[in-house]
Amino acid sequence: MEVPFVDLKIQYRSLSEKILPALQKAMASSQFVLGKPVEDFEAGFAGLHGMKHCIGVGSGTDALHSILWACGIGAGDEIITVSHTFIATAEAISFTGAVPVFVDIDPITYTMDPERLEQAITKKTKAIIPVHLYGQSAAMGDIMGIANRHGIPVIEDACQAHLAQYDNKYVGHFGIATAFSFYPAKNLGAYGEAGGVTTNDDNIASTIRTLRDHGQTKKYQHSMVGHNYRLDALQAVVLGIKLPHLREWTDNRRKLAGLYSTRLAGVGDIIIPREHERATHVYHLYVIQTKMRDSLREHLASKGIGTGLHYPVPLHLQEAYRHLGYKQGAFPVTETVASQGLSLPMFPELTSAQIDYVTSTIVQFFD
Repeated sequence: MEVPFVDLKIQYRSLSEKILPALQKAMASSQFVLGKPVEDFEAGFAGLHGMKHCIGVGSGTDALHSILWACGIGAGDEIITVSHTFIATAEAISFTGAVPVFVDIDPITYTMDPERLEQAITKKTKAIIPVHLYGQSAAMGDIMGIANRHGIPVIEDACQAHLAQYDNKYVGHFGIATAFSFYPAKNLGAYGEAGGVTTNDDNIASTIRTLRDHGQTKKYQHSMVGHNYRLDALQAVVLGIKLPHLREWTDNRRKLAGLYSTRLAGVGDIIIPREHERATHVYHLYVIQTKMRDSLREHLASKGIGTGLHYPVPLHLQEAYRHLGYKQGAFPVTETVASQGLSLPMFPELTSAQIDYVTSTIVQFFD
């Protein structure tokens, strides 16, 4: 049996009868950038998360950068985030001229450790970016308590966490604005690059809408220097058709994660993902920990099972951020998770038979 890490073809086949005619209609209209398809998707995504605004942009990276930009972050500022994330989180900070300040993660949730956050705050700290990693919300109750006490805005990185919840509230309801990615492999994925910002702040929403379109308030009227961060209409069409299925796909991911956890409990030295008692994990990724990570991965590959590594080299040890001066051992939990984490196949169309095959192959390895 072959079990891919992600299979986007299954989802495409199930929706192609709706998507292809909709794309043809959009192309025939020649409305390729912004326009009604984008507006309709923005309204739908905002509504699904109970937010006032969604602003479609070109990628999750664009979303993060545009939020920081709209918040006036610039040179000399410090932004606290985690080292255990995709580099886009830190890149968006660097684009503004600000400095990313990394903190360690919680060993259970793999998200920002609130205790480490408070220790990292200085007079230069202008924002905090917790990352809702793998589909699990960061500890937003503690993080918001610290941020509010110090008067520091919070920007949520929810690029892997569509419909994730904390304290029965969707991510996005805590910080001043939230970044989402619609990269094809995400829980809600486009057929190319796409992203979005959600916020309940009218001023931030208005500013980002202007920034994303070269600073235009209307054609050839530029109120500020902006950028081309526009979401193209064809991606919005695809996302709009997929959006009504997101809840069902999320439920499927949670059921599949439950099967994995039941069948891998007590196997070898495996640490299975744990859902925070106040959170609802949406399992963009199902990541186990094992000291046998590399040899297990080879064994699974030999049996036709795809896996992933997220993220094997922490940002504080990347050459791109060597100038920040962090050394090996600076963030021990992050470094342990980076060296031991293995992402197993996870997509909503995964079958119980495939789960059986993956888990039995893992049991066989440890036996």
